[in-house]
Amino acid sequence: MSLSARDLAACLLEAGAVRLQPADPFTWASGLKSPIYCDNRRLLGVPEVRDQIVASLVVRSAALAPTLVAGAATAGVPWAAMVADRLKLPMAYVRPTPKNHGMGRQVEGPLAKGHRVVLVEDLISTGMSSLRCAEALRAEGAEVPAVLALFSYGLPQAEAAFAAAGVGLAVLSSFEVLAGEAEARGILDAAGSTALKAWRSDTVAWSRAHGGA
Repeated sequence: MSLSARDLAACLLEAGAVRLQPADPFTWASGLKSPIYCDNRRLLGVPEVRDQIVASLVVRSAALAPTLVAGAATAGVPWAAMVADRLKLPMAYVRPTPKNHGMGRQVEGPLAKGHRVVLVEDLISTGMSSLRCAEALRAEGAEVPAVLALFSYGLPQAEAAFAAAGVGLAVLSSFEVLAGEAEARGILDAAGSTALKAWRSDTVAWSRAHGGA
C-alpha cells in the first residue's frame, strides 16, 4: 500500500524527520538560516512507513519506464536500492563529485550508457545537488527523464533549475502539504505558518533577516 502526500507529511512529523522552528531557526551547511529542517533518514527506521514509501516510489518510478534506478549519494541510495529490488532492475548510485582516486568514477555500479534512469533522492532543497547527479548520468550517455524525491521544499529556485535543465521532478509530498498538516495538528500557529511561507518565497532575504548568510 502506498502513501498519500498528506499521509507522508504526517509520517515525517511523527517520526521527527521534519522539525519546524520559525522562532529559533536552524543553520544549514550553506550558512543560511531556515525555519525548517528535514532528515528523511529517520524514516528508514520505521519499517511499516518505509515499506509504504517504497511502494509509492515503485509506482511513480514504474510510470517512467526506467531500465536502471540510481540513488543520489548518500541519502537517496537506500531508497533507490529498495526500489530497484522491487522492480528487478539494475541499480547504481551517483556521488556528488568524481572520486579523486581509483577509476575516478562519479556514477558507481553498472555503466549508465544507453539506460533510461530514474534518479531517486530523499529531499529537494535548491535542486543543485540532484541536477549535478543527473548531469553525471547524462555524461555517461544515459537518459534521465526525472528525479523522484520523497519531499521537496518547493523553492522557486529549484523549480527554475529543473526546468532549465530539462529534467522532470516528481515528489511524494511537498512543503504545502506538510505546512497544512502541521497547522492541522497545532504544531504551527498562524504566525509560524506565515514565517514558513515568507522563508520559502525568498530564502536568502529571510535568512539575512534572521542573522544568517
